Amino acid sequence: MPYLQLDVNDTYPVDAKKALAQKMASVYADMMTVDIRRISIAIREVGEGGVWRIVDGEPVPVAVLMCDIRSGRTPELRMQVAKALCGACIEILGLREDRLNVEFTQHSGDEMYHPTLGGYSPDWSEDEA
Repeated sequence: MPYLQLDVNDTYPVDAKKALAQKMASVYADMMTVDIRRISIAIREVGEGGVWRIVDGEPVPVAVLMCDIRSGRTPELRMQVAKALCGACIEILGLREDRLNVEFTQHSGDEMYHPTLGGYSPDWSEDEA
């Protein structure tokens, strides 16, 4: 954890998805003050017509970024991170800002297990480097 999951309607080259994963991990690690090795990223190409939202009474294709994170960050910081992650999705995949949502689900550290990093994640604190 964190686990960033982007659901998209289109398909993208592996190089683009790799570049996006690198950018998202770097942005998240820097802004949320977390060890980059804790971050997992999924870019799920659910296929044409797989993700929808109603706009002006009509369904339109959209993308959704779900962020499972450790709790403790301020709403202001989460907003800044959401904007930065959206920026990466727009820049690298060409997603439309008005068709992209970001949602955060917050967890305590003991809900995230990383065997490589010693087991459960610690609860997040402002002193984390």
